[in-house]
Amino acid sequence: QVQLVESGGGLVQLGGSLRLSCAASGFTFSGHAMSWYRQAPGKEREPIAGIRGDGGRTTYEDSVKGRFTISRDNAKNRVYLQMNSLKPEDTAVYYCNSPAIVNIYNYWGQGTQVTVSS
Repeated sequence: QVQLVESGGGLVQLGGSLRLSCAASGFTFSGHAMSWYRQAPGKEREPIAGIRGDGGRTTYEDSVKGRFTISRDNAKNRVYLQMNSLKPEDTAVYYCNSPAIVNIYNYWGQGTQVTVSS
């Protein structure tokens, strides 16, 4: 079955960096676009970065553009999010997923908490 395991979150100071990792299994990873989402306290979960199945195209939400970089390793079935110049408003639980899996199964992993202190 589909499994998504996020890791790499933690507590970081303003301006710091973190690299999130997501291990995927149970589906044809290279055939699926993948996205990172985040959910801040009291807010809806929102997509912030996406990458095509072959890694050839990436998209970013405006608030993270220029600071975050999404990448993937199809040989390892992993997707990554490099986060630089972190701000307190980046504090959230971060999730990876495939938009197709969200639409069909509405399955989510446990996420990884990122907290940015000022």
